[in-house]
Amino acid sequence: MDTALTNPAREIPQMTARSQTDNDRWAAVQSRDKSADGQFVYAVRTTGVFCHPSCPSRPAKRANVAFYRSPADAIAAGYRACKKCRPGELSRNDVHAAAITKACALMTNADHTMSLNELAGAVGMSPFHFHRVFKATLGLTPKKYLDAQKARRLRDQLDNDSRVTTAIYGAGYNSSSRFYEGAQERLGMTATTFRRGGAGMQLRFAVGQCSLGAILVATTDRGICAIEFDNDPEALVRSLQDRFPKAQLIGADQTFERLVAQVVGAVETPAKAQSLPLDVRGTAFQERVWKALRAIPAGKTLTYAEVAKKIGLPTATRAVANACAANPAAVAIPCHRVVRTDGGLGGYRWGIGRKQALLQREASR
Repeated sequence: MDTALTNPAREIPQMTARSQTDNDRWAAVQSRDKSADGQFVYAVRTTGVFCHPSCPSRPAKRANVAFYRSPADAIAAGYRACKKCRPGELSRNDVHAAAITKACALMTNADHTMSLNELAGAVGMSPFHFHRVFKATLGLTPKKYLDAQKARRLRDQLDNDSRVTTAIYGAGYNSSSRFYEGAQERLGMTATTFRRGGAGMQLRFAVGQCSLGAILVATTDRGICAIEFDNDPEALVRSLQDRFPKAQLIGADQTFERLVAQVVGAVETPAKAQSLPLDVRGTAFQERVWKALRAIPAGKTLTYAEVAKKIGLPTATRAVANACAANPAAVAIPCHRVVRTDGGLGGYRWGIGRKQALLQREASR
């Protein structure tokens, strides 16, 4: 008997209850689930061949099937790749992901605004095909992505105390009028106000108490821009002042107290968080992750890898974790519902204890 084919150490071990099991993998093989391609391959002992889960070949008997994490593992165990589904080659999704990653890097690092034709040519696609693949992969058009990169560069330059006009052209805008058309939406305030640390801007805020400790709620005239927890109420106020050192911070009135009560209610009853009005801005990627987080129902969790897959970037697990860590609005953007693949809680900006408490509360409801 060939020991390379029967050594269990080379096959996928049994996973935790939260993770995919061999029964799940076998179900994916039987249904020829294309979404499972890239997560594992299955090998047939009687033929010595390994395949993608979606392979159209005639199904093997379960007793003859072993599962491996990657084509490399299956090859190391002595199997050869199927000639129909070609599991040793990059999938079309992998090729597209690599092309879009390259295009994003070009847009980020270019010293001029690249046209659609330039970007498509750089990754070996036609402009029409590139535009379609880019939008399908990231959920936004190349132009929207480029606008987000310009806004990020502008914020960086304004943070460095550049003159507003210099920063506008340095960020890649061809004219100041083109920038000012959407300045409020990109920065949440005018460029001059942003540069001055929020000078002339009014932020309403209040600090209250909830079951998770002190809670700060702050709003612009568009919606909630911050929800934060801490054991020390004064630390929450200092954090807001550091973020907008020259903004006018206005304490709570009766109307604002009702909003704070609504936020506290969302901490205790998570389903209410969906109705909170938000005014949060991040990079194009962060906003895409935050949107995916708001779609996770209360009482449910996803892994960082599952969120990456949902936004069409299955290899961006670490970047998803970073976007969760940058979340400015606890509970309203429920990053606490994202956990590690092994079932561990992972990190949480406001403390693991609070994350655990939120998840336990949601599970009990």
